[in-house]
Amino acid sequence: MTEPLRVLLADDQTLVRTGFRLILGADGIDVVAEATNGTEAVEAVRRTRPDVVLMDVRMPEMDGLEATRRILTGAPDEPRVIILTTFDLDRYVYAALSAGASGFLLKDVTPEHLTAAVRTVRTGDALLAPAITRRLVERFTRRGSDTAALHRDLASLTPRELEVLGLLARGLSNAELATRLHLAEATVKTHVARILAKLGLRDRVQAVIVAYETGLVSAGEREAAEQPTERT
Repeated sequence: MTEPLRVLLADDQTLVRTGFRLILGADGIDVVAEATNGTEAVEAVRRTRPDVVLMDVRMPEMDGLEATRRILTGAPDEPRVIILTTFDLDRYVYAALSAGASGFLLKDVTPEHLTAAVRTVRTGDALLAPAITRRLVERFTRRGSDTAALHRDLASLTPRELEVLGLLARGLSNAELATRLHLAEATVKTHVARILAKLGLRDRVQAVIVAYETGLVSAGEREAAEQPTERT
């Protein structure tokens, strides 16, 4: 029998935590702990070992960004972190994604989207469509020598992998990449997996950020062949 998903809620608003706990519980997802600030969240993660953390950005004592950095240490059993925010394209969200968070949700998310998001990140997928991530990156990225040094250069990638990364950063889904490059979708997934492994990245979200911060793709750049719809 499959073990139920284990979630930690970190938010300083009692009503938000209560509402999310009820929604998740109704879908068979266990809330194993709650935290009202980042300090409590870090301690609760170490104590309860959740699969996913729903992390508010703005909390007292320690904010969600610092808590995310402390939780995502590279340990094999670390949880996935979803950032909760009131405002779309909050600059803190970009910083959290750079720190390793798997995506973000607005607090007015529907119950169906909330539970689907938790299940999505648990399987190792990023929560954001690449084109949405691109909007965050274009608005907040600040390229420079220090920033580029955070992510080793792209010399380890093959020409095909560089091509895949560049198109991924412009918002193309796996299906769109397969069509554009005349490849099977399974082959595209293999290329993406190798890119993540070579660059030491968790998911597509971080891959998009790296593509911009290393200069592979420029902010404001558009791909003529992009499709009008945005899909994960």
